[in-house]
Amino acid sequence: MGFDIASFHADAVRIPSHEDVDKMREFMLETLREAGHEPTVDDLGNVLATRGGERDAAGNGPHIVLNTHIDTVPPHVPYERDGDVIRGRGACDAKGPLAALLAAFLRVEPTTGTLTLAITTDEETLMTGAEGLQERLSADGYIVGEPTGLDVCIAARGQCEGTVTITGESGHAASVPADRNPIAALSHVLDALRDYDEVAGPGEDAVLGEPKLTPTALEGGDASNRVPERCRLTFDRRSVPPETSSSFRDDLAECLADRVQAEFDVEISVELIRPDTPFPQAFVTDEDADLVGALAAASGGAVRPFGAATEAGFFAADAPTVVFGPGVLADEEGAVAHAEREYVRLPDIEAAADALEATLAELVGERCR
Repeated sequence: MGFDIASFHADAVRIPSHEDVDKMREFMLETLREAGHEPTVDDLGNVLATRGGERDAAGNGPHIVLNTHIDTVPPHVPYERDGDVIRGRGACDAKGPLAALLAAFLRVEPTTGTLTLAITTDEETLMTGAEGLQERLSADGYIVGEPTGLDVCIAARGQCEGTVTITGESGHAASVPADRNPIAALSHVLDALRDYDEVAGPGEDAVLGEPKLTPTALEGGDASNRVPERCRLTFDRRSVPPETSSSFRDDLAECLADRVQAEFDVEISVELIRPDTPFPQAFVTDEDADLVGALAAASGGAVRPFGAATEAGFFAADAPTVVFGPGVLADEEGAVAHAEREYVRLPDIEAAADALEATLAELVGERCR
Protein backbone atom coordinates (compact mmCIF):
# COMPACT_ATOMS: atom_id res chain seq x y z
CA MET A 1 0.00 0.00 0.00
CA GLY A 2 1.35 3.44 -0.96
CA PHE A 3 1.95 6.24 1.49
CA ASP A 4 -1.15 8.44 1.87
CA ILE A 5 0.12 11.90 2.71
CA ALA A 6 -3.28 13.28 3.77
CA SER A 7 -4.06 10.37 6.09
CA PHE A 8 -0.61 10.48 7.66
CA HIS A 9 -0.84 14.21 8.27
CA ALA A 10 -4.33 13.95 9.74
CA ASP A 11 -3.26 11.21 12.14
CA ALA A 12 -0.10 13.09 13.08
CA VAL A 13 -1.95 16.30 13.94
CA ARG A 14 -4.43 14.32 16.05
CA ILE A 15 -1.61 12.91 18.19
CA PRO A 16 -0.65 15.31 21.01
CA SER A 17 3.10 15.85 21.18
CA HIS A 18 3.40 18.98 23.32
CA GLU A 19 4.28 17.24 26.59
CA ASP A 20 5.35 13.76 25.53
CA VAL A 21 6.41 12.60 22.07
CA ASP A 22 6.26 8.85 22.70
CA LYS A 23 3.00 8.24 20.81
CA MET A 24 4.07 10.41 17.89
CA ARG A 25 7.45 8.73 17.72
CA GLU A 26 5.85 5.28 17.72
CA PHE A 27 3.51 6.42 14.94
CA MET A 28 6.56 7.45 12.90
CA LEU A 29 8.25 4.11 13.53
CA GLU A 30 5.13 2.15 12.57
CA THR A 31 4.70 4.16 9.37
CA LEU A 32 8.29 3.52 8.30
CA ARG A 33 8.05 -0.19 9.12
CA GLU A 34 4.84 -0.54 7.14
CA ALA A 35 6.68 1.02 4.20
CA GLY A 36 9.38 -1.67 4.43
CA HIS A 37 12.08 0.18 6.33
CA GLU A 38 13.82 -0.53 9.63
CA PRO A 39 14.11 2.76 11.52
CA THR A 40 16.16 3.17 14.68
CA VAL A 41 15.93 5.43 17.72
CA ASP A 42 19.19 6.80 19.08
CA ASP A 43 19.98 7.58 22.70
CA LEU A 44 18.68 11.14 22.28
CA GLY A 45 15.30 9.94 21.01
CA ASN A 46 15.88 10.85 17.36
CA VAL A 47 14.19 8.65 14.74
CA LEU A 48 16.58 7.62 11.96
CA ALA A 49 16.06 5.78 8.69
CA THR A 50 18.48 5.46 5.79
CA ARG A 51 18.10 4.42 2.16
CA GLY A 52 20.70 3.85 -0.50
CA GLY A 53 24.39 4.12 0.11
CA GLU A 54 25.13 3.50 -3.55
CA ARG A 55 28.01 5.17 -5.39
CA ASP A 56 28.46 6.00 -9.04
CA ALA A 57 31.25 4.64 -11.24
CA ALA A 58 33.68 7.25 -9.93
CA GLY A 59 32.96 6.32 -6.32
CA ASN A 60 30.94 9.46 -5.67
CA GLY A 61 27.49 9.72 -4.21
CA PRO A 62 26.01 12.52 -2.14
CA HIS A 63 24.41 11.95 1.25
CA ILE A 64 21.31 14.12 1.79
CA VAL A 65 19.67 14.37 5.22
CA LEU A 66 15.99 15.23 5.65
CA ASN A 67 15.35 16.67 9.10
CA THR A 68 12.41 18.06 11.03
CA HIS A 69 10.82 17.62 14.45
CA ILE A 70 7.74 15.93 15.95
CA ASP A 71 7.40 17.93 19.16
CA THR A 72 4.99 20.87 19.35
CA VAL A 73 4.45 23.79 21.70
CA PRO A 74 1.58 23.65 24.24
CA PRO A 75 -1.33 23.55 24.41
CA HIS A 76 -2.58 20.82 22.13
CA VAL A 77 -5.11 22.16 19.58
CA PRO A 78 -7.33 19.41 18.11
CA TYR A 79 -7.45 18.46 14.45
CA GLU A 80 -10.06 20.09 12.22
CA ARG A 81 -10.52 19.99 8.47
CA ASP A 82 -12.39 22.49 6.32
CA GLY A 83 -11.98 21.47 2.70
CA ASP A 84 -8.26 21.67 1.94
CA VAL A 85 -7.45 23.60 5.14
CA ILE A 86 -6.12 21.54 8.06
CA ARG A 87 -6.12 23.14 11.49
CA GLY A 88 -4.57 21.99 14.75
CA ARG A 89 -1.39 22.17 16.76
CA GLY A 90 1.50 21.05 14.61
CA ALA A 91 -0.50 21.31 11.38
CA CYS A 92 2.21 23.53 9.91
CA ASP A 93 4.92 23.41 12.61
CA ALA A 94 6.08 20.92 11.81
CA LYS A 95 3.84 17.94 10.96
CA GLY A 96 3.03 19.41 7.55
CA PRO A 97 6.73 19.56 6.63
CA LEU A 98 7.18 16.13 8.22
CA ALA A 99 4.52 14.61 5.95
CA ALA A 100 6.19 16.16 2.89
CA LEU A 101 9.68 14.99 3.86
CA LEU A 102 8.49 11.49 4.65
CA ALA A 103 6.61 11.23 1.35
CA ALA A 104 9.71 12.26 -0.59
CA PHE A 105 11.92 9.89 1.39
CA LEU A 106 9.64 6.98 0.48
CA ARG A 107 9.21 7.96 -3.18
CA VAL A 108 12.87 8.23 -4.19
CA GLU A 109 15.22 5.31 -4.76
CA PRO A 110 18.80 6.48 -4.09
CA THR A 111 20.79 4.90 -6.91
CA THR A 112 23.81 7.21 -6.74
CA GLY A 113 23.74 8.40 -3.17
CA THR A 114 22.23 8.10 0.28
CA LEU A 115 19.09 9.48 1.92
CA THR A 116 18.70 9.76 5.68
CA LEU A 117 15.51 10.76 7.44
CA ALA A 118 16.45 12.23 10.82
CA ILE A 119 13.55 13.32 13.04
CA THR A 120 14.18 15.11 16.32
CA THR A 121 11.95 15.34 19.37
CA ASP A 122 12.97 18.51 21.24
CA GLU A 123 13.28 21.29 18.67
CA GLU A 124 10.78 23.46 20.54
CA THR A 125 12.70 23.15 23.81
CA LEU A 126 16.36 22.09 24.22
CA MET A 127 17.48 21.11 20.69
CA THR A 128 19.78 18.42 22.09
CA GLY A 129 18.62 16.04 19.36
CA ALA A 130 19.85 18.28 16.55
CA GLU A 131 23.14 18.94 18.29
CA GLY A 132 23.62 15.19 18.63
CA LEU A 133 22.86 14.63 14.96
CA GLN A 134 25.41 17.26 14.01
CA GLU A 135 28.07 15.31 15.87
CA ARG A 136 27.10 11.92 14.45
CA LEU A 137 26.04 12.52 10.85
CA SER A 138 28.27 13.35 7.92
CA ALA A 139 26.30 14.62 4.92
CA ASP A 140 26.62 16.63 1.73
CA GLY A 141 23.37 18.53 2.19
CA TYR A 142 20.55 19.03 4.68
CA ILE A 143 16.91 19.90 4.09
CA VAL A 144 15.20 21.04 7.29
CA GLY A 145 11.42 20.98 7.30
CA GLU A 146 9.72 24.13 8.61
CA PRO A 147 6.82 26.28 7.33
CA THR A 148 8.36 28.48 4.62
CA GLY A 149 5.43 28.88 2.22
CA LEU A 150 7.33 26.65 -0.25
CA ASP A 151 10.18 29.18 -0.41
CA VAL A 152 13.75 27.92 -0.14
CA CYS A 153 15.34 29.50 2.91
CA ILE A 154 19.13 29.62 2.85
CA ALA A 155 19.77 31.48 6.09
CA ALA A 156 18.42 32.13 9.57
CA ARG A 157 19.47 34.19 12.53
CA GLY A 158 20.68 32.39 15.64
CA GLN A 159 18.95 32.71 18.97
CA CYS A 160 19.84 32.69 22.63
CA GLU A 161 18.35 33.97 25.87
CA GLY A 162 20.03 35.27 28.95
CA THR A 163 19.99 37.53 31.97
CA VAL A 164 21.81 40.65 33.11
CA THR A 165 22.07 40.80 36.91
CA ILE A 166 22.92 44.10 38.60
CA THR A 167 24.09 43.75 42.21
CA GLY A 168 24.47 46.77 44.48
CA GLU A 169 23.49 47.69 48.03
CA SER A 170 20.17 46.97 49.70
CA GLY A 171 18.62 49.14 52.36
CA HIS A 172 16.18 51.92 53.14
CA ALA A 173 15.52 54.19 50.17
CA ALA A 174 16.64 57.19 52.26
CA SER A 175 20.10 55.78 52.98
CA VAL A 176 21.38 53.81 49.96
CA PRO A 177 23.76 55.92 47.82
CA ALA A 178 22.49 56.52 44.28
CA ASP A 179 25.58 54.96 42.72
CA ARG A 180 24.97 51.72 44.68
CA ASN A 181 21.30 51.42 43.66
CA PRO A 182 20.89 48.54 41.13
CA ILE A 183 17.51 49.87 40.02
CA ALA A 184 19.03 53.25 39.16
CA ALA A 185 21.79 51.51 37.20
CA LEU A 186 19.18 49.67 35.18
CA SER A 187 18.55 52.69 32.95
CA HIS A 188 22.20 52.58 31.83
CA VAL A 189 21.90 48.87 31.13
CA LEU A 190 18.86 49.48 28.93
CA ASP A 191 20.67 52.28 27.10
CA ALA A 192 23.62 49.96 26.51
CA LEU A 193 21.35 47.22 25.15
CA ARG A 194 19.69 49.69 22.83
CA ASP A 195 23.05 50.86 21.46
CA TYR A 196 24.88 47.54 21.62
CA ASP A 197 24.87 46.67 17.93
CA GLU A 198 26.06 50.13 16.93
CA VAL A 199 28.95 49.95 19.41
CA ALA A 200 30.01 46.30 19.71
CA GLY A 201 27.84 44.06 17.53
CA PRO A 202 28.95 42.05 14.48
CA GLY A 203 27.32 44.44 12.04
CA GLU A 204 24.78 43.79 9.32
CA ASP A 205 24.89 40.52 7.37
CA ALA A 206 24.39 40.76 3.62
CA VAL A 207 21.66 38.08 3.66
CA LEU A 208 20.18 38.18 7.16
CA GLY A 209 20.39 41.89 7.81
CA GLU A 210 20.92 43.23 11.32
CA PRO A 211 21.05 41.25 14.58
CA LYS A 212 18.44 42.06 17.22
CA LEU A 213 18.74 42.40 21.01
CA THR A 214 15.47 42.63 22.94
CA PRO A 215 14.85 43.11 26.69
CA THR A 216 11.94 40.85 27.64
CA ALA A 217 11.45 40.72 31.43
CA LEU A 218 12.40 42.51 34.66
CA GLU A 219 12.69 41.26 38.23
CA GLY A 220 13.66 43.20 41.34
CA GLY A 221 12.37 44.90 44.45
CA ASP A 222 9.46 44.14 46.76
CA ALA A 223 8.77 47.37 48.62
CA SER A 224 8.33 50.98 47.52
CA ASN A 225 10.63 52.38 50.24
CA ARG A 226 13.42 49.81 50.06
CA VAL A 227 16.25 49.38 47.55
CA PRO A 228 16.83 45.73 46.60
CA GLU A 229 20.30 44.24 46.59
CA ARG A 230 19.90 43.17 42.97
CA CYS A 231 17.66 43.31 39.95
CA ARG A 232 17.63 41.09 36.90
CA LEU A 233 16.77 41.77 33.26
CA THR A 234 16.07 38.99 30.76
CA PHE A 235 16.93 39.36 27.08
CA ASP A 236 16.47 37.60 23.76
CA ARG A 237 19.26 37.74 21.18
CA ARG A 238 18.87 37.07 17.44
CA SER A 239 22.35 36.81 16.00
CA VAL A 240 24.03 36.91 12.60
CA PRO A 241 27.35 35.31 11.62
CA PRO A 242 29.98 35.09 12.94
CA GLU A 243 28.48 35.70 16.37
CA THR A 244 27.79 32.70 18.64
CA SER A 245 25.89 32.57 21.91
CA SER A 246 29.09 32.35 23.94
CA SER A 247 30.87 35.14 22.06
CA PHE A 248 27.82 37.36 22.47
CA ARG A 249 27.67 36.73 26.22
CA ASP A 250 31.33 37.68 26.64
CA ASP A 251 31.07 40.76 24.44
CA LEU A 252 27.91 41.99 26.14
CA ALA A 253 29.44 41.55 29.59
CA GLU A 254 32.46 43.64 28.55
CA CYS A 255 30.24 46.31 27.01
CA LEU A 256 28.05 46.62 30.12
CA ALA A 257 31.05 46.78 32.42
CA ASP A 258 32.43 49.69 30.41
CA ARG A 259 29.13 51.56 30.16
CA VAL A 260 27.55 51.01 33.59
CA GLN A 261 30.42 50.64 36.00
CA ALA A 262 31.91 53.92 34.83
CA GLU A 263 29.13 55.70 36.77
CA PHE A 264 27.79 53.12 39.22
CA ASP A 265 29.49 51.14 41.95
CA VAL A 266 27.63 47.93 41.15
CA GLU A 267 28.48 44.47 39.84
CA ILE A 268 27.20 43.37 36.43
CA SER A 269 26.96 39.73 35.36
CA VAL A 270 25.66 38.26 32.11
CA GLU A 271 24.53 34.64 32.00
CA LEU A 272 22.87 32.51 29.35
CA ILE A 273 19.65 30.73 30.26
CA ARG A 274 20.17 26.96 30.13
CA PRO A 275 23.91 27.36 29.39
CA ASP A 276 24.45 23.59 29.30
CA THR A 277 22.02 23.13 26.40
CA PRO A 278 22.66 24.12 22.77
CA PHE A 279 21.45 27.30 21.13
CA PRO A 280 20.73 27.44 17.39
CA GLN A 281 23.45 29.33 15.58
CA ALA A 282 23.04 31.78 12.72
CA PHE A 283 23.85 30.39 9.29
CA VAL A 284 23.99 31.39 5.63
CA THR A 285 24.19 28.84 2.78
CA ASP A 286 25.63 29.85 -0.58
CA GLU A 287 22.77 30.60 -2.96
CA ASP A 288 24.75 28.90 -5.74
CA ALA A 289 24.83 25.51 -3.99
CA ASP A 290 23.39 22.66 -6.10
CA LEU A 291 20.88 21.81 -3.37
CA VAL A 292 19.52 25.36 -3.38
CA GLY A 293 19.21 25.51 -7.15
CA ALA A 294 17.56 22.10 -7.48
CA LEU A 295 14.95 22.76 -4.78
CA ALA A 296 14.20 26.30 -5.96
CA ALA A 297 13.66 25.07 -9.52
CA ALA A 298 11.41 22.23 -8.34
CA SER A 299 9.32 24.32 -5.95
CA GLY A 300 9.14 27.60 -7.84
CA GLY A 301 9.58 29.39 -4.52
CA ALA A 302 11.71 32.38 -3.70
CA VAL A 303 15.18 32.03 -2.20
CA ARG A 304 15.29 34.00 1.04
CA PRO A 305 16.16 33.90 4.77
CA PHE A 306 13.94 32.05 7.24
CA GLY A 307 12.07 34.18 9.76
CA ALA A 308 12.79 32.22 12.95
CA ALA A 309 15.54 30.26 14.67
CA THR A 310 15.80 26.66 13.54
CA GLU A 311 17.73 23.42 13.94
CA ALA A 312 19.28 24.10 10.54
CA GLY A 313 21.95 26.18 12.26
CA PHE A 314 23.44 23.01 13.73
CA PHE A 315 24.03 21.46 10.30
CA ALA A 316 25.07 24.37 8.10
CA ALA A 317 28.68 24.38 9.24
CA ASP A 318 29.09 20.91 7.73
CA ALA A 319 27.26 21.16 4.40
CA PRO A 320 24.81 23.30 2.39
CA THR A 321 21.59 23.54 4.39
CA VAL A 322 18.16 24.83 3.45
CA VAL A 323 14.87 25.25 5.30
CA PHE A 324 11.77 24.31 3.32
CA GLY A 325 8.18 23.24 3.77
CA PRO A 326 4.47 23.95 3.45
CA GLY A 327 2.62 26.42 5.66
CA VAL A 328 3.67 29.82 6.96
CA LEU A 329 4.88 31.24 10.25
CA ALA A 330 2.41 34.12 9.90
CA ASP A 331 -0.09 35.50 7.41
CA GLU A 332 -1.87 38.82 6.91
CA GLU A 333 -4.03 38.17 9.98
CA GLY A 334 -1.13 37.42 12.33
CA ALA A 335 0.72 34.44 13.76
CA VAL A 336 -0.02 30.97 12.37
CA ALA A 337 2.67 28.68 13.79
CA HIS A 338 2.35 28.29 17.57
CA ALA A 339 -1.02 30.07 17.43
CA GLU A 340 -4.52 28.87 18.28
CA ARG A 341 -5.39 29.28 14.59
CA GLU A 342 -2.49 27.18 13.30
CA TYR A 343 -3.29 25.74 9.89
CA VAL A 344 -1.82 24.43 6.65
CA ARG A 345 -3.30 23.77 3.22
CA LEU A 346 -3.21 20.16 2.07
CA PRO A 347 -2.31 21.08 -1.56
CA ASP A 348 0.76 22.88 -0.19
CA ILE A 349 1.88 19.73 1.65
CA GLU A 350 1.49 17.76 -1.57
CA ALA A 351 3.33 20.44 -3.57
CA ALA A 352 6.17 20.39 -1.04
CA ALA A 353 6.40 16.61 -1.31
CA ASP A 354 6.51 16.80 -5.11
CA ALA A 355 9.26 19.43 -5.04
CA LEU A 356 11.30 17.43 -2.57
CA GLU A 357 10.83 14.27 -4.61
CA ALA A 358 12.05 15.99 -7.78
CA THR A 359 15.03 17.48 -5.94
CA LEU A 360 16.11 14.20 -4.37
CA ALA A 361 15.67 12.29 -7.62
CA GLU A 362 17.99 14.79 -9.30
CA LEU A 363 20.61 14.66 -6.54
CA VAL A 364 20.74 11.03 -5.43
CA GLY A 365 18.63 8.72 -7.58
CA GLU A 366 15.31 8.23 -9.25
CA ARG A 367 11.61 8.23 -8.49
CA CYS A 368 10.12 4.94 -7.26
CA ARG A 369 6.72 5.62 -8.85
